[in-house]
Amino acid sequence: MQSVAVYGRLVARAIVAGIHSNGEFQLKSPRPKEPVHFVTGSSGFSKFVTKTSPLKKWTFGDDAYFIARNKTSDVIGIADGVGGWRNYGVDPSAFPRTLMATCERMVHEGRFRPQAPASVIEDSYQELMQQKMPLIGSSTACIVSLHREERTIYTANLGDSGYLLIRDNQVVHRSQEQQHYFNTPYQLSVVPPSQEGLVLSDSPDMAESNSHAVEEGDIILLGTDGLFDNMTDMMLVEYVSKLKDLNIPKEEAIQTTASSIAQKAYQLSFDPDYLSPFAISAIDAGIELTGGKPDDITVVVARVTNLPDT
Repeated sequence: MQSVAVYGRLVARAIVAGIHSNGEFQLKSPRPKEPVHFVTGSSGFSKFVTKTSPLKKWTFGDDAYFIARNKTSDVIGIADGVGGWRNYGVDPSAFPRTLMATCERMVHEGRFRPQAPASVIEDSYQELMQQKMPLIGSSTACIVSLHREERTIYTANLGDSGYLLIRDNQVVHRSQEQQHYFNTPYQLSVVPPSQEGLVLSDSPDMAESNSHAVEEGDIILLGTDGLFDNMTDMMLVEYVSKLKDLNIPKEEAIQTTASSIAQKAYQLSFDPDYLSPFAISAIDAGIELTGGKPDDITVVVARVTNLPDT
Protein backbone atom coordinates (compact mmCIF):
# COMPACT_ATOMS: atom_id res chain seq x y z
CA MET A 1 0.00 0.00 0.00
CA GLN A 2 2.85 2.35 0.80
CA SER A 3 4.38 1.85 -2.67
CA VAL A 4 1.03 2.57 -4.27
CA ALA A 5 0.69 5.76 -2.25
CA VAL A 6 4.19 6.90 -3.20
CA TYR A 7 3.43 6.15 -6.86
CA GLY A 8 0.22 8.17 -6.63
CA ARG A 9 2.06 11.16 -5.16
CA LEU A 10 4.65 11.01 -7.97
CA VAL A 11 1.94 10.93 -10.62
CA ALA A 12 0.17 13.90 -9.02
CA ARG A 13 3.40 15.88 -8.91
CA ALA A 14 4.07 15.09 -12.55
CA ILE A 15 0.61 16.30 -13.56
CA VAL A 16 1.01 19.53 -11.55
CA ALA A 17 4.47 20.07 -13.05
CA GLY A 18 3.05 19.59 -16.53
CA ILE A 19 0.29 22.11 -15.91
CA HIS A 20 2.81 24.58 -14.51
CA SER A 21 5.13 24.06 -17.46
CA ASN A 22 2.26 24.51 -19.92
CA GLY A 23 1.26 27.70 -18.16
CA GLU A 24 4.77 29.04 -18.51
CA PHE A 25 4.73 28.18 -22.24
CA GLN A 26 1.48 30.06 -22.71
CA LEU A 27 2.81 33.09 -20.87
CA LYS A 28 5.96 33.12 -22.99
CA SER A 29 4.21 32.68 -26.34
CA PRO A 30 4.67 35.79 -28.53
CA ARG A 31 1.90 38.36 -28.59
CA PRO A 32 0.48 39.26 -31.99
CA LYS A 33 2.30 42.24 -33.46
CA GLU A 34 0.39 45.49 -33.63
CA PRO A 35 -0.59 46.91 -37.03
CA VAL A 36 1.70 49.56 -38.49
CA HIS A 37 1.10 52.60 -40.67
CA PHE A 38 3.01 55.27 -42.58
CA VAL A 39 3.98 58.73 -41.44
CA THR A 40 4.82 60.61 -44.65
CA GLY A 41 6.45 63.74 -45.97
CA SER A 42 6.88 64.96 -49.54
CA SER A 43 8.79 67.61 -51.42
CA GLY A 44 10.13 68.44 -54.85
CA PHE A 45 11.08 70.92 -57.53
CA SER A 46 10.30 71.59 -61.15
CA LYS A 47 13.31 72.20 -63.35
CA PHE A 48 11.38 75.07 -64.97
CA VAL A 49 9.67 76.57 -61.92
CA THR A 50 11.07 77.85 -58.64
CA LYS A 51 9.80 76.37 -55.40
CA THR A 52 7.93 79.57 -54.56
CA SER A 53 5.91 79.45 -57.79
CA PRO A 54 2.35 78.10 -57.60
CA LEU A 55 2.04 74.42 -58.53
CA LYS A 56 -0.89 72.08 -58.93
CA LYS A 57 -1.52 69.79 -55.95
CA TRP A 58 0.56 66.59 -55.94
CA THR A 59 2.81 67.79 -58.78
CA PHE A 60 6.31 69.10 -59.33
CA GLY A 61 6.75 70.01 -62.98
CA ASP A 62 5.92 66.92 -65.03
CA ASP A 63 6.12 64.66 -61.96
CA ALA A 64 3.05 63.63 -60.00
CA TYR A 65 2.42 61.65 -56.83
CA PHE A 66 -0.25 60.71 -54.31
CA ILE A 67 -0.56 59.64 -50.68
CA ALA A 68 -3.72 57.77 -49.69
CA ARG A 69 -5.12 55.30 -47.19
CA ASN A 70 -8.18 53.11 -46.78
CA LYS A 71 -9.40 50.59 -44.20
CA THR A 72 -6.55 48.13 -44.69
CA SER A 73 -3.60 49.94 -46.19
CA ASP A 74 -1.50 53.06 -46.67
CA VAL A 75 -0.52 53.69 -50.30
CA ILE A 76 1.98 56.06 -51.93
CA GLY A 77 2.62 56.44 -55.64
CA ILE A 78 4.80 58.45 -57.97
CA ALA A 79 4.94 59.05 -61.74
CA ASP A 80 7.28 60.94 -64.08
CA GLY A 81 5.85 62.45 -67.26
CA VAL A 82 7.75 62.44 -70.55
CA GLY A 83 8.71 66.03 -71.40
CA GLY A 84 9.14 65.25 -75.11
CA TRP A 85 5.38 65.58 -75.60
CA ARG A 86 5.81 69.37 -75.53
CA ASN A 87 7.18 69.08 -79.06
CA TYR A 88 3.69 67.93 -80.14
CA GLY A 89 1.79 70.63 -78.22
CA VAL A 90 0.86 68.23 -75.39
CA ASP A 91 1.18 69.12 -71.68
CA PRO A 92 3.45 66.33 -70.35
CA SER A 93 2.22 66.81 -66.76
CA ALA A 94 -1.42 65.99 -67.55
CA PHE A 95 -0.94 62.25 -68.10
CA PRO A 96 1.03 61.41 -64.90
CA ARG A 97 -1.16 63.76 -62.83
CA THR A 98 -4.35 62.08 -64.04
CA LEU A 99 -2.86 58.59 -63.69
CA MET A 100 -1.91 59.21 -60.05
CA ALA A 101 -5.24 60.91 -59.27
CA THR A 102 -7.07 57.89 -60.69
CA CYS A 103 -4.94 55.51 -58.59
CA GLU A 104 -5.67 57.60 -55.51
CA ARG A 105 -9.42 57.53 -56.18
CA MET A 106 -9.41 53.75 -56.62
CA VAL A 107 -7.61 53.34 -53.28
CA HIS A 108 -10.19 55.52 -51.52
CA GLU A 109 -13.07 53.69 -53.19
CA GLY A 110 -11.71 50.29 -52.13
CA ARG A 111 -11.14 49.24 -55.74
CA PHE A 112 -7.69 48.16 -54.74
CA ARG A 113 -6.04 45.05 -53.29
CA PRO A 114 -3.08 45.99 -51.07
CA GLN A 115 -1.16 42.87 -52.12
CA ALA A 116 -1.38 43.75 -55.82
CA PRO A 117 -0.42 47.40 -56.45
CA ALA A 118 0.38 46.58 -60.09
CA SER A 119 -3.33 46.00 -60.62
CA VAL A 120 -4.25 49.57 -59.66
CA ILE A 121 -1.67 50.87 -62.14
CA GLU A 122 -3.23 48.70 -64.84
CA ASP A 123 -6.83 49.59 -63.92
CA SER A 124 -6.03 53.31 -63.87
CA TYR A 125 -4.19 53.08 -67.18
CA GLN A 126 -7.11 51.23 -68.78
CA GLU A 127 -9.51 53.90 -67.52
CA LEU A 128 -7.39 56.56 -69.22
CA MET A 129 -7.32 54.51 -72.42
CA GLN A 130 -11.10 54.12 -72.47
CA GLN A 131 -11.97 57.80 -72.16
CA LYS A 132 -13.97 59.28 -75.03
CA MET A 133 -11.15 61.72 -75.57
CA PRO A 134 -8.04 59.73 -74.54
CA LEU A 135 -5.49 61.75 -72.57
CA ILE A 136 -2.32 61.84 -74.67
CA GLY A 137 0.99 61.40 -72.86
CA SER A 138 3.41 59.01 -71.17
CA SER A 139 4.86 58.36 -67.73
CA THR A 140 6.63 55.92 -65.47
CA ALA A 141 4.78 54.60 -62.41
CA CYS A 142 5.79 53.32 -58.97
CA ILE A 143 3.41 52.36 -56.16
CA VAL A 144 4.13 51.12 -52.64
CA SER A 145 1.28 49.69 -50.58
CA LEU A 146 1.56 48.97 -46.84
CA HIS A 147 -0.81 46.28 -45.56
CA ARG A 148 -1.13 47.37 -41.94
CA GLU A 149 -2.15 44.04 -40.38
CA GLU A 150 0.38 42.00 -42.37
CA ARG A 151 3.17 44.54 -41.66
CA THR A 152 4.25 44.09 -45.26
CA ILE A 153 4.80 46.46 -48.17
CA TYR A 154 3.83 45.39 -51.69
CA THR A 155 5.42 47.28 -54.56
CA ALA A 156 5.09 47.73 -58.31
CA ASN A 157 7.54 49.74 -60.40
CA LEU A 158 7.54 50.47 -64.13
CA GLY A 159 10.39 52.60 -65.47
CA ASP A 160 13.15 54.53 -63.73
CA SER A 161 11.28 56.07 -60.83
CA GLY A 162 11.65 53.84 -57.79
CA TYR A 163 12.07 53.31 -54.07
CA LEU A 164 14.53 52.40 -51.34
CA LEU A 165 13.70 50.38 -48.22
CA ILE A 166 16.07 51.57 -45.48
CA ARG A 167 16.50 49.84 -42.10
CA ASP A 168 19.07 50.70 -39.44
CA ASN A 169 20.84 53.03 -41.87
CA GLN A 170 21.24 50.28 -44.46
CA VAL A 171 19.50 49.83 -47.83
CA VAL A 172 17.56 46.59 -47.47
CA HIS A 173 16.16 46.76 -51.00
CA ARG A 174 16.39 49.04 -54.03
CA SER A 175 13.91 48.83 -56.87
CA GLN A 176 15.32 47.85 -60.25
CA GLU A 177 15.38 50.54 -62.93
CA GLN A 178 13.69 49.41 -66.13
CA GLN A 179 15.17 50.94 -69.28
CA HIS A 180 15.10 49.94 -72.95
CA TYR A 181 18.44 51.70 -73.32
CA PHE A 182 20.27 54.62 -71.68
CA ASN A 183 17.87 57.36 -70.55
CA THR A 184 14.88 55.63 -72.17
CA PRO A 185 12.77 54.07 -69.40
CA TYR A 186 9.79 51.77 -69.64
CA GLN A 187 6.64 53.89 -69.73
CA LEU A 188 2.89 53.81 -70.04
CA SER A 189 1.67 55.78 -73.06
CA VAL A 190 -1.50 56.87 -74.76
CA VAL A 191 -0.64 58.04 -78.26
CA PRO A 192 -2.65 59.49 -81.16
CA PRO A 193 -2.94 57.29 -84.26
CA SER A 194 -0.42 59.47 -86.08
CA GLN A 195 2.26 58.62 -83.49
CA GLU A 196 1.62 54.89 -83.10
CA GLY A 197 4.85 53.01 -83.57
CA LEU A 198 6.90 56.16 -83.04
CA VAL A 199 6.39 56.45 -79.27
CA LEU A 200 7.32 53.69 -76.82
CA SER A 201 4.38 52.20 -74.96
CA ASP A 202 4.93 49.38 -72.47
CA SER A 203 2.35 47.18 -70.80
CA PRO A 204 1.44 47.67 -67.12
CA ASP A 205 2.08 43.96 -66.53
CA MET A 206 5.77 44.62 -67.20
CA ALA A 207 6.02 46.38 -63.84
CA GLU A 208 8.43 44.74 -61.41
CA SER A 209 6.52 43.54 -58.33
CA ASN A 210 7.95 42.74 -54.89
CA SER A 211 6.95 42.38 -51.25
CA HIS A 212 8.93 43.05 -48.08
CA ALA A 213 8.15 42.51 -44.41
CA VAL A 214 8.68 45.79 -42.57
CA GLU A 215 9.58 46.74 -39.02
CA GLU A 216 8.99 49.69 -36.75
CA GLY A 217 11.32 52.50 -37.84
CA ASP A 218 11.82 51.35 -41.44
CA ILE A 219 11.98 54.13 -44.03
CA ILE A 220 10.56 53.87 -47.56
CA LEU A 221 11.88 56.56 -49.89
CA LEU A 222 10.15 57.07 -53.25
CA GLY A 223 11.62 59.25 -55.93
CA THR A 224 11.50 60.07 -59.62
CA ASP A 225 14.68 59.80 -61.67
CA GLY A 226 15.39 63.47 -60.91
CA LEU A 227 16.26 62.28 -57.40
CA PHE A 228 18.16 59.08 -58.17
CA ASP A 229 20.06 60.61 -61.11
CA ASN A 230 21.51 63.24 -58.79
CA MET A 231 21.96 61.52 -55.42
CA THR A 232 23.58 58.21 -54.56
CA ASP A 233 22.00 55.69 -52.20
CA MET A 234 24.74 56.45 -49.66
CA MET A 235 23.84 60.15 -49.68
CA LEU A 236 20.15 59.38 -49.21
CA VAL A 237 20.86 57.03 -46.29
CA GLU A 238 22.95 59.78 -44.68
CA TYR A 239 19.98 62.17 -44.75
CA VAL A 240 17.61 59.50 -43.40
CA SER A 241 20.05 58.64 -40.59
CA LYS A 242 19.66 62.20 -39.21
CA LEU A 243 15.95 61.63 -38.54
CA LYS A 244 16.52 60.35 -35.01
CA ASP A 245 18.51 63.48 -34.15
CA LEU A 246 15.70 65.87 -35.08
CA ASN A 247 14.14 66.96 -31.80
CA ILE A 248 10.77 67.77 -33.35
CA PRO A 249 7.44 65.87 -33.75
CA LYS A 250 7.67 62.78 -35.97
CA GLU A 251 5.48 64.21 -38.77
CA GLU A 252 7.57 67.38 -38.91
CA ALA A 253 10.81 65.37 -38.86
CA ILE A 254 9.72 63.27 -41.84
CA GLN A 255 8.68 66.38 -43.78
CA THR A 256 11.95 68.13 -42.93
CA THR A 257 13.89 65.11 -44.21
CA ALA A 258 11.94 65.00 -47.48
CA SER A 259 12.49 68.73 -48.01
CA SER A 260 16.22 68.50 -47.24
CA ILE A 261 16.69 65.63 -49.70
CA ALA A 262 14.79 67.43 -52.47
CA GLN A 263 16.76 70.63 -51.86
CA LYS A 264 20.10 68.80 -52.10
CA ALA A 265 19.10 66.93 -55.27
CA TYR A 266 17.98 70.23 -56.84
CA GLN A 267 21.29 71.93 -56.01
CA LEU A 268 23.35 69.04 -57.38
CA SER A 269 21.29 68.85 -60.58
CA PHE A 270 22.72 72.20 -61.70
CA ASP A 271 26.31 71.58 -60.57
CA PRO A 272 28.42 71.32 -63.76
CA ASP A 273 31.40 69.78 -61.95
CA TYR A 274 29.51 67.09 -60.02
CA LEU A 275 30.04 63.49 -61.09
CA SER A 276 26.40 62.51 -60.68
CA PRO A 277 24.93 58.99 -60.88
CA PHE A 278 23.45 60.08 -64.23
CA ALA A 279 26.87 61.13 -65.53
CA ILE A 280 28.37 57.82 -64.41
CA SER A 281 25.59 55.91 -66.24
CA ALA A 282 26.24 58.01 -69.35
CA ILE A 283 29.97 57.23 -69.21
CA ASP A 284 29.14 53.51 -68.85
CA ALA A 285 27.02 53.87 -72.01
CA GLY A 286 29.94 55.44 -73.89
CA ILE A 287 28.80 59.06 -73.54
CA GLU A 288 31.28 61.55 -72.09
CA LEU A 289 29.35 63.61 -69.58
CA THR A 290 29.87 65.44 -66.30
CA GLY A 291 27.61 67.40 -64.00
CA GLY A 292 24.20 66.88 -62.49
CA LYS A 293 21.02 66.27 -64.45
CA PRO A 294 18.50 69.15 -64.39
CA ASP A 295 15.13 67.49 -64.05
CA ASP A 296 11.88 67.55 -62.13
CA ILE A 297 12.44 66.10 -58.66
CA THR A 298 9.85 64.44 -56.44
CA VAL A 299 10.60 62.84 -53.06
CA VAL A 300 8.20 60.98 -50.75
CA VAL A 301 9.54 59.73 -47.40
CA ALA A 302 7.46 57.29 -45.34
CA ARG A 303 8.35 55.98 -41.87
CA VAL A 304 6.80 52.74 -40.62
CA THR A 305 5.39 53.08 -37.10
CA ASN A 306 2.94 51.34 -34.79
CA LEU A 307 2.37 54.46 -32.71
CA PRO A 308 -1.10 56.01 -32.88
CA ASP A 309 -1.69 58.90 -35.27
CA THR A 310 -1.30 62.28 -33.62
